[in-house]
Amino acid sequence: MILKRFKMLAAMAVALVMGGGAQAQDLLARQAPVDRKMRAIDSVALQRQIVREQMEYPGYGLYPTWDNERVHVYAEVAVPDTFVIDLRGFSMPTKNQRITSKFGYRRRFRRQHKGLDVKVQIGDTIYAAFDGKIRVVADQGRRKGYGKYVVIRHDNGLETIYGHLSKHLVIENEYVRSGQPIGLGGNTGRSTGPHLHFETRLIGQELNPELLFDFPNQDVTGDSYTYYSPKAKRKAAQALRERGEKVPEDMDIRYYKVRKGDTLSKISHRYGVSISELCRLNNIKRTTTLRLGQLIRYS
Repeated sequence: MILKRFKMLAAMAVALVMGGGAQAQDLLARQAPVDRKMRAIDSVALQRQIVREQMEYPGYGLYPTWDNERVHVYAEVAVPDTFVIDLRGFSMPTKNQRITSKFGYRRRFRRQHKGLDVKVQIGDTIYAAFDGKIRVVADQGRRKGYGKYVVIRHDNGLETIYGHLSKHLVIENEYVRSGQPIGLGGNTGRSTGPHLHFETRLIGQELNPELLFDFPNQDVTGDSYTYYSPKAKRKAAQALRERGEKVPEDMDIRYYKVRKGDTLSKISHRYGVSISELCRLNNIKRTTTLRLGQLIRYS
């Protein structure tokens, strides 16, 4: 159809050039409303196609792959410096308000806790936080990891993980709406009691769920949340400091200057950050020899 219209317009243009005069101009004038109508139809079709793609492949503008096997599949994917996550249209994943373990380094287990634990009872309904598509439905076994869990990729670019479930209520590649039941609370996997392990991630980057969700008040922290990459955080924090404004806790990048006798283990213990996290933040290895005066990022 588009090719046919193009040929018609080309013929009209030739007629004008060859001296077709008023007749050719009249033909072009009559064709103009038709073209506007066709553009409107094309626009509606494009919008419908975008909606279909969003439902089929949420976050397709950010994520290059769709994987039903693994949670963490984005090691080689570039993360934007900043990204605004729309928090409107949310549902709390559980009606329970009690947080039993926060996001961050766990001294007791000597590892990073990449989510938030919320107290639930076995059989409590767990809900999808936003509209999205079920990417992973799996069971890691009786005493391993998440146990029974679900991963959802949402239309707003976020991925959420729901761990230690007793039962799945959805299947992979199913599109779900915000507030739709996706599982039942449980105590499966590496868990010491019934609770929901809830993670929020952007292209594999762990975000503290408390920056987005206020469980005690059963609400979100705002209409949106802006993610900053480490580089963008440094720039934004510096700009705020120069203006004499307060730097938000999650944006405050801090460094430690290495002194004589310092090791990654000592720095880890001093600031409550795991050695693996220090390595990730500084792009170094556990075997890297620290230099006197070297700046080590710890937040």
